[in-house]
Amino acid sequence: MDGAGVDVGGGEEVEGGGGGGHACSVRRDSVHVQRVLVDLTCKLRFTMLDVRRLRLLRELAERGTVTAVAHALSYTPSAVSQQLAALERDAGVPLLERVGRGVQLTEAGRRLVTHADAVLARLEAAEADLEAASGRVFGRVRIASFQTAAHALVLPVMHPLEERHPELVCQVVQAEAEDALPALRLGDVDLVIGEEYEHAPRQRDPALEYRDLCRDELVFAVPASHRTAGQETIAFADLAGEEWAGGELSTAWHDMLVRACRSLGGFEPDVRHYVDDVRLILGLVGATGAVALVPLMGWSGELGGVVVRPATEPDLHRRIFTAARRGTADRPAQTAVRQALAGRARALGLQTA
Repeated sequence: MDGAGVDVGGGEEVEGGGGGGHACSVRRDSVHVQRVLVDLTCKLRFTMLDVRRLRLLRELAERGTVTAVAHALSYTPSAVSQQLAALERDAGVPLLERVGRGVQLTEAGRRLVTHADAVLARLEAAEADLEAASGRVFGRVRIASFQTAAHALVLPVMHPLEERHPELVCQVVQAEAEDALPALRLGDVDLVIGEEYEHAPRQRDPALEYRDLCRDELVFAVPASHRTAGQETIAFADLAGEEWAGGELSTAWHDMLVRACRSLGGFEPDVRHYVDDVRLILGLVGATGAVALVPLMGWSGELGGVVVRPATEPDLHRRIFTAARRGTADRPAQTAVRQALAGRARALGLQTA
């Protein structure tokens, strides 16, 4: 075939010198096709990242250690490490770097986590759309709620909900919003019921969708023998110098009490008891002579030796809200739960959104 052109497809031949003095030719359109295939292969390499591995990387960014990720997802640490190594190979750039006995994300790893958040949210939104298209209310809803709302709002609606929707399963996890909201972001729960106070607003996570559920009035609880018990209303300044029962440290309830006493009463409260159970707080008021600021939703009127009075200061309340991941907020199951909670709040006489 000395001096002959090599035909590998239709089109114009291109001749070139070959080894040993042989000439060869390759058609221009064949070269073009090969280049397109190479370019396409390179591009596809960046679209084939495994979603399950992306989730592991996101989990590592949130939980901090491979062991914590393995425990949360019921994997072995070695399996997590192997999957992260495979993701790194697929990505073609270092995603992790060793620090001491652990690992941390590189800049590229942190950037990929941002994209992983968006990808996982869109997948959850797609699943929610498909559930809505089915016309059914089904699946599991893990509800994380603080104690008062769990008693007053969640427990009374669970059985009626499951009777109305036999394919729906509701599970309750008692948790303050400080713990429940991070768990929601990680997918450990599906719906959070939390509280927010004017004097202690919460920072909003853009990955979550917040919806107001109702407003709950805050009232003072004092011993029946207290000098203010006969008043129609009680002002913060009336309780300066008293011992207080309040929420646990580092909770919105505790922060609200301290800030309200400072801004509305002009004093620093002497908080002696730190609990988040309203019934226990009311018990402490009756047993120890302490005073407290409590939500009206937690008052049953059955505790002797304790009276509650509204505050002289206007519009003292807390906002009860629900939160869900943006991709799941409109799941039919979650919509049914939120509607039931709103109906229960109205039945209690609470102002709903």
